Amino acid sequence: MSQHSTVQASAVRAHEPARRVIATFDDYADAERAVDHLSDQGFEVDKVAIIGRDMEYHEQVLGRLNYGGAALRGAGSGAIVGALIGWVFGLFNWIDPVLSAAVLACYGIVFGAIVGALFGLAMHALQRGRRDFHSVSAVRPKYYDVVADSSVADRAVQLLSGVTDGRN
Repeated sequence: MSQHSTVQASAVRAHEPARRVIATFDDYADAERAVDHLSDQGFEVDKVAIIGRDMEYHEQVLGRLNYGGAALRGAGSGAIVGALIGWVFGLFNWIDPVLSAAVLACYGIVFGAIVGALFGLAMHALQRGRRDFHSVSAVRPKYYDVVADSSVADRAVQLLSGVTDGRN
């Protein structure tokens, strides 16, 4: 057996049905509406998938991050973690678990905020000005393909004709 035929055989997924693109959309909501339309028409939507392609990394910068902001963000995160840990440990009190959980959650908020603020300050100082901003990031597809099993793709295209604004 040649190496070429081995590569082809390993690329085929025998346990998955062959699929065909039936429509392409610029945003997810339109792809979702197309699948919903198929469902409304009684189509076997378990043979359909929405696949995002051409992934792009987006990072939205929200603002500058200084020592005060780093401490505040760290304090907020630490307070939440501290409250949860305090609450869980308070539930182990056999006499009055609700009161103990509330008291320990309050102590956890204070302790967690202090530790979180110190940790936030330390992490910001270790960056040495290389990243003095905060942001949110996401990986998003540029296009959304609606695909269907080859055995039902022609029927899906017929049901979507006139409804979609997508590219085939």
